[in-house]
Amino acid sequence: MIKHYIDGQWVESITTETVDVINPATGKVLDKCPLGTAAEIDSAVRAAKAAFPAWRQVPAVDRVQPFFRLKALMEENLEALARLITIENGKIMAESLGSVRRAIQMVETACGIPSLMMGEFSEDIASGVDSVAIRQPMGVFASIVPFNFPLMVPFWFWPFAVACGNTYVIKPSERVPLSQMKLFELIEKAGFPKGVVNMVHGGKEAVNALCSHPDICGISFVGSTPVAKHVYTTGTAAGKRVQALGGAKNFMVVLPDAIMEKSARVALESITGCAGERCLAGSVVICVGDESYQKFKKRIVSLASDMVVGDGLDKTSQMGPLISQTAKDRVKSLIQSAVQEGAELLLDGRNTDNLPGFFLRPTVLGNVKPEMRVSKEEIFGPVVLLAKTETFDEAIQWLNNSPYANTSSLFTTSGAAARKFSYEADPGMLGINIGVPAPMAFFSFGGRKDSFFGDVKAHGNACIHFFTDTKVVIQRWEKDSSIW
Repeated sequence: MIKHYIDGQWVESITTETVDVINPATGKVLDKCPLGTAAEIDSAVRAAKAAFPAWRQVPAVDRVQPFFRLKALMEENLEALARLITIENGKIMAESLGSVRRAIQMVETACGIPSLMMGEFSEDIASGVDSVAIRQPMGVFASIVPFNFPLMVPFWFWPFAVACGNTYVIKPSERVPLSQMKLFELIEKAGFPKGVVNMVHGGKEAVNALCSHPDICGISFVGSTPVAKHVYTTGTAAGKRVQALGGAKNFMVVLPDAIMEKSARVALESITGCAGERCLAGSVVICVGDESYQKFKKRIVSLASDMVVGDGLDKTSQMGPLISQTAKDRVKSLIQSAVQEGAELLLDGRNTDNLPGFFLRPTVLGNVKPEMRVSKEEIFGPVVLLAKTETFDEAIQWLNNSPYANTSSLFTTSGAAARKFSYEADPGMLGINIGVPAPMAFFSFGGRKDSFFGDVKAHGNACIHFFTDTKVVIQRWEKDSSIW
């Protein structure tokens, strides 16, 4: 049975309700994850609250020392962590390794908190009066994280919060708890004081308990848009800071001057990487002009046909399975809806009878129109949607009409076109000849519109503002005539 980690101890859950942890490549049950209760959430929050006063008083240069040790431990256990991610999530090993490395980069950035957290000072704002602005930790924060990047996404939040002097509670996805269990073994070895970092597994009850708990200052969330809205409205109604990263519908625009072969490869990797189960995955490829559409279609169908689909532990696999049978059935239903609405089925990846688990092969649909269901809904699967417009302006208008605005990419060799796209496209993260425009740890991360709910985005300098509050001190000191 999977255990919680509360106040520096591994704790068995009091609940009898569990969820099977399934290897999506084989369909076999790996373990059972408890659906923790509100009482268990309260226990973790109380531990974090009790640990906060002492942890806050630790100088920032000393607070980051466990992070240096954690970085070294994660590097030593890189392969083991990646293997667990592949087993519980289905990613191919290269993708799992990449996600662990991204987590390590977050730790590296958090180690710079002594500089990143520095305040401001100005003397003589009036005669003999000085002013200083300092950033202070606030208390207990928490995160609710998704299945698709079980180890990486929590690192978008907790290292920055804890390095700033806060304490923390993580609720991993109940579908993929194994890599977090291994990670917390490393956290324990790194020497964080008891209660500073806690983990409670759970489902809806745990989520609602975190959002409403009076001793939690703020919530970070990554997941679907409906749940992001729920977390945001529930958390803010309870007086908390909330950054809720929701769903996406990411468009990719191909101009006639793009390098077609390379653009097709980059776009396909964006759409099918991690089996399409990532918020930065490309979805609708809009080719400007019929000639570019025909050229791009020919290349991407050929490339998608050659992809090797299989168990992520197999070094020859280029794409792994979806997370569950439910996810597979949903994607297949979306493909069928597109065909019924008039899309051209250029490559059908639904026939996977010879594969165990929850596999789909890449599917390519052509002649996609804005009104189709697949053009509007997040697919979260390896489905390439090909469309065309007559002009660049039409393509930008199409993607800007989407209620989502997470990422978008442009393929071109024109600097003027790239500037126009950067200026006019709505999404919060853009790529120019980049299929997955994922910011590095020292830049902020987050979309717009229905892809993000909140005021302050994840990692980068933005996280310092989210996990601290500013205090301004204005001071005047009169001269002591006995000394002066």
